Amino acid sequence: MEQESLPTEIILSHPHQTIGNIRLDWNPQPGAYLDLEGKTYTVLERRHRYQFKSGKYHLRKIALYVQLAQRPTERSRIHDRWVIGDITCGYNARSELIRCAVNPAGPCEGCRFFEQT
Repeated sequence: MEQESLPTEIILSHPHQTIGNIRLDWNPQPGAYLDLEGKTYTVLERRHRYQFKSGKYHLRKIALYVQLAQRPTERSRIHDRWVIGDITCGYNARSELIRCAVNPAGPCEGCRFFEQT
């Protein structure tokens, strides 16, 4: 079954402003990267907007809250998802959004706080 493309509002989280309205044929989850008008953004949050029609709620629109980002060059795979950084380090957050607490901007290679687990 082909997925229907839904109107999607792209909202910059800080400063809070709408930066675009597009139609997407995929469902970006928090941590995913989105390219829009030559810039790359990280999806922080996804909200659904519903409309009550004919006694039912219908998904009408999606709102994505994003922040400007660069795609990380260091990624590791944990089970079915990608995380930022080297997961063999004890400080790695194992997150799609943040690398670690001591060196969130990275890189992991050559980091003075690197602790092999």
